[in-house]
This record gives sequence, structure tokens and C-alpha cells, in this order.
Amino acid sequence: MKKTALIILTAVISMIFPWKAGATASSESHDDGKIDAKAIIFEHLGDAYGWEVPFNHHKRIPLPIIVWGESGLHVFSSSRVADGKEYVDGDVTFKIAGEESDHKGKVVEIIDGKEYKPWDFSITKNVLAVFITVLLVAWSVIAVARWHRKMGYKAPRKMVGAIESLITFVYDGVIKPTLKDRAPKFAPYLLTVFFFILYMNLLGLIVVFPGGANLTGNIAVTLVLALFTFILTNFIGTKHYWKEILWPDVPLWLKFPIPIMPIIEIFGVFTKPAALTVRLFANMLGGHMIVIVLTLLIFIFATMGAAVAGATTLVSVLFSIFMLLIDVLVSFIQAYVFTMLSTLFISFGQERPHHHHADGNSQETSQSESPAVAQPTN
Repeated sequence: MKKTALIILTAVISMIFPWKAGATASSESHDDGKIDAKAIIFEHLGDAYGWEVPFNHHKRIPLPIIVWGESGLHVFSSSRVADGKEYVDGDVTFKIAGEESDHKGKVVEIIDGKEYKPWDFSITKNVLAVFITVLLVAWSVIAVARWHRKMGYKAPRKMVGAIESLITFVYDGVIKPTLKDRAPKFAPYLLTVFFFILYMNLLGLIVVFPGGANLTGNIAVTLVLALFTFILTNFIGTKHYWKEILWPDVPLWLKFPIPIMPIIEIFGVFTKPAALTVRLFANMLGGHMIVIVLTLLIFIFATMGAAVAGATTLVSVLFSIFMLLIDVLVSFIQAYVFTMLSTLFISFGQERPHHHHADGNSQETSQSESPAVAQPTN
């Protein structure tokens, strides 16, 4: 009975995760039969030149490899260099570098026995996942726009209604209260970032194509998103914003002769995108890693007998399902937090001077108002 339960639970795990127990043990183990957990974790969290076929970790959907090296441009399918194979194109041989190479896991060209790293423009798993996410974001925007073009102000339902609810939630709850009259200017970027991160997070939780790519767990992706916010904050920043950075309104001894506060403010300009990058990357990478580690416990304890393996399988399955549900919630939270922080940082860059009155009240002057007609706030 225990063995039957173990078999059933292992089958469930095999359906949830993109590898099977036997395949994992045979392909990712040392000579002594132990599972190489580190190799498995980094393989599933990293990029690849192919997309895993659902429920069969050894087969991959081939993707185009595009490289420019010593011998010019070469375009070929990743299936030609899969599983350690070498592809010969004229006088050049291509392969995926192994453990002993400095370019492990990358396509290299071999000319006259020497290994070279070409410029790699390949459509890898992560690149294709970005394209898929872009299409989903575009579809979401077009679907809502098309509905209102046909139905006017009538509230949409089903998926379009859910998308519009998210748009309203983010715009009315975060963007508009923070940026006020400048909200329409930055809302397209901020809403795009929200849906882009949300879709990347949710697709990363699905193990079958087109899901399974760990995009937000890739620091290069989160860094690019943070750089967009950095550019909007600083390159479109107001004069008052830069004045508060380079010559803040603090006692003179904090600015001259040693510019203590300007140095701190300039340092803060660069720590903001760094915080955005690491926050999203660490949270999403940690969630994926926990689920993989919990699954690996099943195969690690499988050699200790049916009773131990069965109990471990049950606990791992329950905790994995629980963590996946938590990750769904975290996917929304991290998209919301990134958008909220980006909105705050952009609002800092759009800060305008305040005019102080004799009664101690101050009034923020907008571009559409002049100081003479601006009314003091109570």
C-alpha cells in the first residue's frame, strides 16, 4: 500500500514539474549515484537554447541560433548542437561549451582547434519568453481598447473586465494619487511595466510551453526594467529635482566645503534602480528555488526506503502546491510593488517648487498655473 501511494504521488509530481524521477536521477547524478541538486536547480532557473517538452526533460523544442564570429554570420537550429553534438558549417565547427570551458553552456565556434566565443544573437528560451509576454501585454491593451470602441462606456466582462479592473486599480490607486496632473503622461509606461512583470511572473509558474521561463528571476531582465525607470526619473526630471540633489535645502555646512548632502543625494539616485532590480529578482528567484528544492527532496530521500520516501513525497507535494499558490500571490504583489516604487521615484523627478506664504501654508505651482492665480491649500 505504501509503495502504491509512493508511485501515485511521484506520478503527480511528474505531471506538475517538467522532469521525471528516473530521468533526473540518471542525467543529473554523480558517479556514486547521488543527485546533483545544484546542477538541476541552476539548469531549470537558467536560460537555454531550447524549450523543454512538457513532461520529458530530455527533449527540447529547438530554437534558432544566430551567431556572428570569426567566420561571419551563421544561423542554424539548436537541435544541431543539442546533447553534446557538434555542427560543422564549412571550416567552422559549433558546439555548446562543456564544464571544462570558460564559456560553459554557451555556443562556441572551433577554428583550427581553437575555441572562440562569437557574438550571440540567438533566440533563446528567455528571449522567446519575452516576445510571448510582449504579445500578451499588447493583446490585453488592444482587447480593452476594442471593447470600449465598440461598446462605449459599458463595463466589460470576463477576461477583458478583469484586465480593466487591474488597470483601474493601479491607475486610480497608485499612479493618479501620486503623479496627479502628470499621471496621464507616465501612466502608459507604468501600466505596461505592471502587466509585463505580472505576465512574466505568472508564465514562470507554468511548466509547460509557453511557460516555464524564469524571466523575473534573471537579473538582466529586472535590471533593464529598473533602468527604464531610472531614465524617466532623471532624464525628464525637473530643475527643482536636480536642485534638491546638487544643492539641497539644508544648512550650508552640510554642503560646503565638504559636499556631504550632495554626495548622499547623488548616491541615492543610483541606489533606487539597484533596489528595484534586486527586490524583484530576489523575490521571484527565491520562490522558484524553494519549489525546486522541495521537489528534489523526493528523489534525495527515495533511497531511504518506501516509508521515508512516501512521507517525504507527501510533505514535498503539499508544500510545493502551497508555495505555488503563494507564488501566484507574490506575482501580483511584486508587479504592484515595482510599479508603485517606480511611480514614487518618477514623482520625485517631477517635483516642483513650493511657494511659501506668510501664514505658513505652501502651494505647489503647476505648469498650467501661475503663482499669481494659485490658491493656497488648507
